[in-house]
Amino acid sequence: MAQQPSSKLTCGIFDHLDDDGRDIGHQYEDRLMLAEAYDRLGFYAYHVAEHHCTPHGRGPSPSLFLSSLAQRTRHLRLGPLVMLLNLYHPLRAFEEICMLDQLSGGRLELGLGRGALPVELGYFGICEDAAPSRYEEANNILQKAMRGGVLSYQGRHFQLSEVPLTLTTHQRPSPPIWVTTNRPETAIWAAGNGANLACVGPAAGVRQITDAYHTHRERSPSAPDRGPFVGLLRMIVIGRSESDAYSLARSAYEQWLRSFKFLYERNDIPTPQPLPLTFDAAIESELCVVGTPSSVRNVLLHQLEEAGANYLLCQLAFGNLPLDASLYTARTIQSELLDQS
Repeated sequence: MAQQPSSKLTCGIFDHLDDDGRDIGHQYEDRLMLAEAYDRLGFYAYHVAEHHCTPHGRGPSPSLFLSSLAQRTRHLRLGPLVMLLNLYHPLRAFEEICMLDQLSGGRLELGLGRGALPVELGYFGICEDAAPSRYEEANNILQKAMRGGVLSYQGRHFQLSEVPLTLTTHQRPSPPIWVTTNRPETAIWAAGNGANLACVGPAAGVRQITDAYHTHRERSPSAPDRGPFVGLLRMIVIGRSESDAYSLARSAYEQWLRSFKFLYERNDIPTPQPLPLTFDAAIESELCVVGTPSSVRNVLLHQLEEAGANYLLCQLAFGNLPLDASLYTARTIQSELLDQS
């Protein structure tokens, strides 16, 4: 059975696995060392993004990375946030999901989405116009496959005829599902389908999304009995002094931003409007929370309450942050938030 969230504040990890400026093998090893620390410190889950052909994501195959992570941890749950379902045949996606849930002993948290940047899908021959309907079909097939048995489906993009499903997930009927959004209509869909929610943005704006989620979920007869996770994403750097924290975070954010903008600039695509284009703007927009242990704790608790969120998605490793800086932030969150809640 899936581990159930408690009423107290829960903290998880989000990671783009963006380029840290060093050898990629060393970066993977550092991330696995961080995962071991998160496991010991009591973080709930490790969520990793999927990106392709960009330094913004050095984890284009989340299942490969997470299967390694599963063997280095014991309690930490794990999963893609999100799996770009448009880039998988849904039958292959289902089999990978089953394997990862079994290899981790039932610790999979399954984020699903169609992808935010069409050019990434285009590299694989998926045109922007076809993406919505292709995703909808793949998602429908995946939900049918979770029920087991023999799978048949006839659609515009996929045709399956009496396919025997010989694998199952460890968690029944399926691993917990996650969606990411900044749109109330998607939050309403998530509420009606029992999915967890992950949001990013200023707390006051996120509150509109979480209110829609909670309102619809209370009315939905299909909502599961357990309480949902409503996540708020923040890039967090904690230092022993304010100046140390800001110095580390500024450099790291600037490198993270260069990686983020790589495909946009290469393809002459305007960057997304909400994206803070400077470190100061990232602080102002609440994407980054930086400072001393007590100041960061107070800011995060206030933002979580204002946003109506109960799950803090902590991005603690990004850009060129040194390993020891990420570890210090993780330990401080454990002592200031996890032990106190």
